[in-house]
Amino acid sequence: MDRKQTKINWVVAGLLLGMFVGALDQTIVSTAMPTVITELGGFEHYVWVFSAYMIATVVATPIFGKLSDIYGRKLFFQLGLVVFLLGSVLCGIANSMFELIVYRAIQGIGGGALMPIAFAVIFDIFPPEKRGKMNGLFGAVFGLSSVFGPALGAYITDYIDWRWVFYINLPIGAVALLLMHFGYREKAAHRKQKIDWAGATTLVVAILSFMFAIELGGSETYAWGSWQIIGLFVLFVVSFALFLVAERRVSDPIVELKLFKSRLFTASQAIGFLYGIIMVAGATYIPLFIQGVYGESASAAGQTLTPMMLAVVASSMLGGPLINKLSYRSIMLGSTVILAGSMALLGTMTVDTPRWVVTMYMVLVGLGIGVNFVVLNISVLHGLPGQFKGAAISLITFFRTVGSALGVTVLGVLQKVDYKSRIEAVFPDPKMAEQFSDPKMLLMPQVRSGLPAEVVGNATKALAGSISYLFWISILITVVGFVFVMMLGRARMELPSEKEKQAGGLEPGPVGHM
Repeated sequence: MDRKQTKINWVVAGLLLGMFVGALDQTIVSTAMPTVITELGGFEHYVWVFSAYMIATVVATPIFGKLSDIYGRKLFFQLGLVVFLLGSVLCGIANSMFELIVYRAIQGIGGGALMPIAFAVIFDIFPPEKRGKMNGLFGAVFGLSSVFGPALGAYITDYIDWRWVFYINLPIGAVALLLMHFGYREKAAHRKQKIDWAGATTLVVAILSFMFAIELGGSETYAWGSWQIIGLFVLFVVSFALFLVAERRVSDPIVELKLFKSRLFTASQAIGFLYGIIMVAGATYIPLFIQGVYGESASAAGQTLTPMMLAVVASSMLGGPLINKLSYRSIMLGSTVILAGSMALLGTMTVDTPRWVVTMYMVLVGLGIGVNFVVLNISVLHGLPGQFKGAAISLITFFRTVGSALGVTVLGVLQKVDYKSRIEAVFPDPKMAEQFSDPKMLLMPQVRSGLPAEVVGNATKALAGSISYLFWISILITVVGFVFVMMLGRARMELPSEKEKQAGGLEPGPVGHM
């Protein structure tokens, strides 16, 4: 193996490790949180441990993507990793829930650089015929982190200390930094540009105000019609309008609005957004079904996601070879059909559905979702100049994350409303209906075991029905996704001929017809 290939292997290993800690951190923390709450208190702020990380990531992703186009991938990948590791250390030494939330936001800022820049580097160093395979490998890492994260978090919490859920990032991240430092030598072909501070500021304000509005709205503290929530939505509209104005007036904007003139680019971003909603629907509500309807433990409910995530990994790996042979639309059509079918099957779940049947449905969901990590990360770069690669990849990550965040909130509201109406129907007594207005009663074995079987049966039927209802709604999301998939046209990755390879023509990029 020559020296050049060795260094490429170092770079790939460094990117994989960096992505692994970023993706792992989104799942490993979940199983540690009950113990964290026991030690630090602040159960009412539980959701913010996750929301702070997500919001910070959403804000940082497009900014890091643009900066990497201007000043180089290596610099901002390493900077993002350092910020992420700093946040990990701070999370490990947190002494209150407030401190943990703030430090998780710091982690999220660093995490916003890892995935989009890693995919951009892949397009910088690999020829077209190898990009599909490498994207499949990176998608598999994301899936594997989702599979092993909850189990690893539970083991560390039970046998070591919950703080090591964060400290474990340090050795892995350090190795990634060293591999990138010594292995990656990028060409100094970056343009001198000014940072679009006006665009960055208005984008941050718009995203933060919108995310805070959907996170806080409808809570016990802030109703949807309260002046605080309405004010946040107004701030979002105003700041987003100012962002659009700013982006049209600068020569090098944070988000290149002209990229959205491409139907293929816009459709790819929209599909990523919709797939983010679908993935979070399965990852959030199937464990709730297992724990609340079947009465299984929290750890068993978490393990339910393993088949889905393994299927995501398999689908990602399969997508690599397929993208060298088929058009983007052909692959994604198969994906949307599988997803629509799996959503319809999940919509039939009742209290009598066998456990193994739910597992099979989850496998189908994973098979439908996984391939999008490969296809969209390539289709979104179709025909784009090199200076826009980082921004384009960061936007697909951005839209997936926003889709997940919105999916959790909107689907959560719909589920709660439907569940409440079903509970009021099966429990005419207002006091009994109020007692089960929150399904947490069904999630506590010690409480559940002390209730009459008939009462538990009626409540679980209501919960099962409300969750199945969400998956019927999700079919509509896949239908919208089908429309955008058709907009991908006949575009496909055209591989270089042997003559072009010998002549060094390895970078024609994706080509095709719309």
